[in-house]
Amino acid sequence: MKHIPRKRFGQNFLTDGGVLQNIIRVIYPQPDDAMVEIGPGLAAMTKLLLESLKTLHVVELDRDLVARLEKTFDPRRLIVHAGDALQFDFAALPVPAGQKLRIVGNLPYNISSPLLFHLAQLAPLVQDQHFMLQKEVVERMAAPPGSKTYGRLSVMLQWRYRCEMLFVVPPEAFEPPPRVESAIVRMVPLADPLVCEQEKLEQVVLKAFTQRRKVIRNCLAGMFDENALIDAGVDPQARPETIALAQYVALANRLP
Repeated sequence: MKHIPRKRFGQNFLTDGGVLQNIIRVIYPQPDDAMVEIGPGLAAMTKLLLESLKTLHVVELDRDLVARLEKTFDPRRLIVHAGDALQFDFAALPVPAGQKLRIVGNLPYNISSPLLFHLAQLAPLVQDQHFMLQKEVVERMAAPPGSKTYGRLSVMLQWRYRCEMLFVVPPEAFEPPPRVESAIVRMVPLADPLVCEQEKLEQVVLKAFTQRRKVIRNCLAGMFDENALIDAGVDPQARPETIALAQYVALANRLP
């Protein structure tokens, strides 16, 4: 029975064989990898991953697709977790001693940012992440300070990961075609991220980029005075998108 893509789940199924092969090439799955796929959908990428992997965990919200996956694949090789990836406890997945989790997926655009923040808490347990996302989101993730796309998402994710756009995927590679271009991003957790409390960094970054056209002194008024900005190495006249991650961390570490 043909599955009708559901808008409420943000379903756009990747159908282009060449693009799928390119994704598998950059993921480079190895037989004993502890890998989990988010949103396997119609299993186009799942099938290719299982050609290399001994076992694969998948997290799928759509009950019809869960039933299809359980019927199609050997349950000893494909372990299906029915549920919302935003609520799923990835840290509870079995990982052999000395290994870390590898996470992959074609993420629904409507939950991509919340899901990325949810996964960021697991960074120390993860080897790498490869995701299909809206191209605009990937550009923001990998943006350097001073660029138009550098913002809250850039700072919060680059604090935890090295983010790299690998290649762009056109709308016609999907069924149904989305209205935007997509891109594959590689996220590798940093071995020694700058020390900071996530909640404090979020407070500073959120306040800084709420009014990104203003200078940072005005953006962070009430949180830091001019002397505190200077002591943290921040030019009070600078705009939020020109301030490097290390300076935001320095500011966050000044919060009580």
